[in-house]
Amino acid sequence: MTEMRLVFLGTGGGMPSTSRGLPALALRYAGGVMLFDCGEGTQRQFIKSRLGFKQNFTIFITHMHGDHVLGLPGLLYTMSMLDREAPVDIYGPRGLAEYLETVISHKLGALTFPVRVHTVSPSLTIERGSLSIRCVPADHVIESYCYVVQERDRPGKMNVEYLERLGVPRGPLWGRLQRGQPIHYRGRIITPEEALGPRRRGRKIVYTGDTRPCESIINAAQGADVLIHDSTFNDDMLKKAVEDGHSTARQAAEVAAQAGVKLLYLYHISPRYEGDAEILLREARTIFSNTYLAEDLMSYSIPYPED
Repeated sequence: MTEMRLVFLGTGGGMPSTSRGLPALALRYAGGVMLFDCGEGTQRQFIKSRLGFKQNFTIFITHMHGDHVLGLPGLLYTMSMLDREAPVDIYGPRGLAEYLETVISHKLGALTFPVRVHTVSPSLTIERGSLSIRCVPADHVIESYCYVVQERDRPGKMNVEYLERLGVPRGPLWGRLQRGQPIHYRGRIITPEEALGPRRRGRKIVYTGDTRPCESIINAAQGADVLIHDSTFNDDMLKKAVEDGHSTARQAAEVAAQAGVKLLYLYHISPRYEGDAEILLREARTIFSNTYLAEDLMSYSIPYPED
């Protein structure tokens, strides 16, 4: 069993409030940490969350608005102060490399590790161990991307009764079958197809960044275990949401319902709802009951899909 844990480092949008920092979402998995967006103060939230700056550390930026990228210099210099040597890969839209070249200067202190910047494009897929990360166009006022994290399918369940009937001892032989390799036992070949049930799908997480509701995200989020969706406003602010390239909580819930996701987190909450964000939750739950309001430093361990 491999844990995949989401940690909401910052859940507000536009500007910070007393209870919400700016957008930053961490995904901890076997072998590393992925960070999606990096609002100001993200490095402090990392320290408070005790996530740690793992050797395998990758950053994904949805778009080039300040509340999503201005935390990058502070985060990188904090990692440098900790004498990091392993490189950091940063993926994001056009303009990201130029921005980092501007703000990371030897005048501010040289970084102790390489930073590798990659420009993303629609349908680009990045591989990280057992995970693939796909870029999907979002619908914002500037170029913006949604990121879809998909875990590889797992082997099927062992056919215990069948293997015990054949007398195959538990241990290395069972392990080879589970890794997809046939075995020789008592003069016969036993294949994984005989010994295991159907493959079981891996977990799927979708992070939209800033977006209006759109078909590209509905299609990409089909069957996701977790959808983290822009929910900047409630429906009373629908006109402003459309103008500013955001979604209401109701629209986020409609996306979740159409995509058949298991769980929805409302994210990128406007500071106008400080102390009254439950209005967004109530609105969304009229459409999609399994909705939760993301809060700073909240974490969620993603279970495996039911077999």
